[in-house]
Amino acid sequence: MNRNAKLFFGILLAVAVLLPAGCGQKSGKKLAFVTNNASDFWTIARKGTEKADEELADTSVEFKIPSDGTAAEQKRIIDDLLAKGIDGIAISPVDPANQTELINQTAKQALVVTQDSDAPNSQRAVYVGTDNVAAGRQAGQLLKEALPEGGKIVVFVGKLDAQNAKERLQGIKEEIAGTKIEILDTRTDDADHTRAKANAADSLVKYPEAAAFVGLWSYNGPAILNAIKEAGKVGKVKIICFDEEDQTLAGVKAGEIVGTVVQQPYEFGYQAIKIMKQILDGDRSGVPASKQAFVPTLIIKKDNVEEFTTKLNKLRGR
Repeated sequence: MNRNAKLFFGILLAVAVLLPAGCGQKSGKKLAFVTNNASDFWTIARKGTEKADEELADTSVEFKIPSDGTAAEQKRIIDDLLAKGIDGIAISPVDPANQTELINQTAKQALVVTQDSDAPNSQRAVYVGTDNVAAGRQAGQLLKEALPEGGKIVVFVGKLDAQNAKERLQGIKEEIAGTKIEILDTRTDDADHTRAKANAADSLVKYPEAAAFVGLWSYNGPAILNAIKEAGKVGKVKIICFDEEDQTLAGVKAGEIVGTVVQQPYEFGYQAIKIMKQILDGDRSGVPASKQAFVPTLIIKKDNVEEFTTKLNKLRGR
């Protein structure tokens, strides 16, 4: 090797020693956002996490989706994240009561924030998401508009153990108290979309007197609508649901769905990442005294669905 070549390789070696590990990649705080299923709802939340990730130069964000929507799968994801040295996790717990110990143990190793569905008895730092009791009351308002003389209804959801499901149902019950609206049954599907539709189809047969079906989770609206369409009962059985899946919004626009109560999942993603970084930096000014940072919900009906859809598509990059 000649003198010039030796000098060249010597310079390369010096540069390699001086460069920090992982140069060219983000360093600093490592954060994760863990969903409770694979619904399109989370596509919008992901955009929010990506925006926060862009704005925070010294932070990297992972977005995790459980393959089967179970608490066991969420635990596997958390264990993997902790093994990689994650600094903060924002999770939508599938079964808060039975996951409280998991959250508490996780909180000993990393910052834990709940989003979308809360675990209020856990040691999570803050909840970022919907006031689900208030959202349930909004669904109750839609029910009262759809059934002014009262009627019997069936409620559909993935898991009743989830805090958001419990609170939405609580809000509905509070709003319809004193009316002639009666809940016949509450059907669960374990976040299985095929089963969700089968539950709706079965309920049409089992409860021919039902005047309305209510879907508490995002995919329940389309599942109910498809079952009612196949049974030829569009308009005969009213539909009230949650969230902003494409088929739900199309159903509202067509007058097949009375209305949907929409959250702002983009804000879930954006605010959860931002507040975790703020807390990890030693600033808790963004944490309310209640430890609940609520993101307002909206009622979408035929008169405002087009405007809402246009705004939503911009968030989705369409």
